[in-house]
Amino acid sequence: MRTSSNPAFKNLPKGGGYANFNYGQPAGAFGTEGQAPTAPQQTGRPLSIDDIVTKTATTLAITIGTGAATYIIGGAASWGLALPAAIVGFVLALVNIFKKKVSPALVIAYAAVEGVFLGAVSHLFATMVNNPAIIMQAIAGTMGVFGAMLVVYKTGAIRVTPKLTKWVIGAAAGAFTLMLVNLVAGFFVEGGLGIRSSDGGLLAIGFSLLCIGIAAFVFLLDFDEADRAIKSGVDARFSWYIAFSLMVTLVWLYLEILRLLSYLQND
Repeated sequence: MRTSSNPAFKNLPKGGGYANFNYGQPAGAFGTEGQAPTAPQQTGRPLSIDDIVTKTATTLAITIGTGAATYIIGGAASWGLALPAAIVGFVLALVNIFKKKVSPALVIAYAAVEGVFLGAVSHLFATMVNNPAIIMQAIAGTMGVFGAMLVVYKTGAIRVTPKLTKWVIGAAAGAFTLMLVNLVAGFFVEGGLGIRSSDGGLLAIGFSLLCIGIAAFVFLLDFDEADRAIKSGVDARFSWYIAFSLMVTLVWLYLEILRLLSYLQND
């Protein structure tokens, strides 16, 4: 059985094969195996793709709404919200991952706080490159990658195999480890390892491209795990947790694309 790259999908009932990822037809941030909440016991109707689409759209709308409000109303003052929102968002993500039962309220709270964080960071990057259009470009790029990987998954152009899953998990873990090392190195050497240089450079651009590629492949694992949840017949309430997991990947991808665009425009 495959091991998910996303802790949001741990402890799903194990089912072989692939579910039918068809609309309206009921049928994995990175963590340690077995730490995420278990899928809720069947108490109502089973999970369907419509549930996942609806909850994902809801959380995405909340994130966009709070992000736009932070960007427009907060202005330059919103920069001060970036760090507190990042910390609160990280804590909420951990709570959602390790909580034993799915909590729609906590998923919504995560989406709202991440919106504040993304709005503040987006304003910062737009100011740095003196081009607000970079935000819409990053949003378009994020949605484009998401849509492309959904097509790749549905057509079976790339199959999610145990080998692919291990590769993606290892690549993601390696990328986040490099980010952490770079952060620590930054306290001792200006620019750290150079993979997050504000001035760009080939190393920084290459690392952002690598992260974008990894995030794109994480979507494949997310789609596959959603399929397994549908086929396992878990309760529809679990759709909130799947939406949370997809949001985690979307946020990461957006930030990487935004950062890459800032590098290219600085050059």
